[in-house]
Amino acid sequence: MSTETVLYLAHPEADGALSRHSLEALAVAQSAAATLGATLVVGLFGADVRAAANAVGACGARRFLAVQGPEFATPRYATDTAAVEALARAAEATVIVGAHTSRLARVAAGAALRLSGCVDTHAGSVTAGADGLAVTRWFYKQRIEGDVRRSQRPWIVLVDPGAAEAYAKTAANVASEIVTVAATNNRTQTVGLREPGAGEQTIRPEAELLFVAGAGWTRRQKDGQPHTEEAERLILDFVRASRASLGSTKSLTDISGEGQAVLHCLSHLNQVGQTGSTPRHAKGLSTCCHGEEPHVVGWRFIRERRAVNLDPNCGWARGKADVLYVADAFAVMRELNRLLAAQ
Repeated sequence: MSTETVLYLAHPEADGALSRHSLEALAVAQSAAATLGATLVVGLFGADVRAAANAVGACGARRFLAVQGPEFATPRYATDTAAVEALARAAEATVIVGAHTSRLARVAAGAALRLSGCVDTHAGSVTAGADGLAVTRWFYKQRIEGDVRRSQRPWIVLVDPGAAEAYAKTAANVASEIVTVAATNNRTQTVGLREPGAGEQTIRPEAELLFVAGAGWTRRQKDGQPHTEEAERLILDFVRASRASLGSTKSLTDISGEGQAVLHCLSHLNQVGQTGSTPRHAKGLSTCCHGEEPHVVGWRFIRERRAVNLDPNCGWARGKADVLYVADAFAVMRELNRLLAAQ
């Protein structure tokens, strides 16, 4: 019988449900506990975690622990760290697995310090074998993959999105054990939420397709003139019709500082690559990008890569794309949008 106890740690979203990212982390925790022969415990914290607990009630956990109340409704370092610490102590956890959300990432190191434990973030996988538990993660701007093994306990591991298939949402009513958290310094208050009024949502982490626009969209075309307005219309029409997530290269998000025309639908939040995000989508379609290494590194976890470029000798043609279409992206997207509109 294993001496390990695996605690699955999560917080519900504003609607009371667990995100897909959190359900992926639950699948990782289940697999690690089963392989180790360890006890699985679910620990949830938030304003009201009953719906979230019932949603994963049939996951095979031996215990369900909850820290809940209005003071845990919104992210706050003091209360969230106290909640994580209390859940870990109540579960007597040796391994704590959670999703790498902004909320958990903010408090994981502080909680590990209070528990005299350790923490690893951005885990790509968690495996268990005869030699114990191993966490796989990337180093040096995702160019080197390494396995991390630690003897120190408790060990907090935050799993990157897309690292596993999500838990299948088998629901069952459960009675959670309420864990009491001692009063903490709650000087930080959430007074409201502000969102940028920059238009429609184009970043969709759960989309099947990632569509990336490169700097070629804003450059001079066959007639010697740029067609930025048409480019933006073609891109947005495709993203709306396909429900794809929209990305861009660093060069495209930076050209505004060079006095060039810009696509207003793109910002640094859309940036994919070495200095941007590293998304995980089933498919990726790159248009007007040259397939340079700083950009392609952001495609490391895209399973199927296709590109549209007029240059047959671009970086995508050198083994970085599964399929390269040597064509005019404007013409290709016009035809794609026509086909999508006809469906």
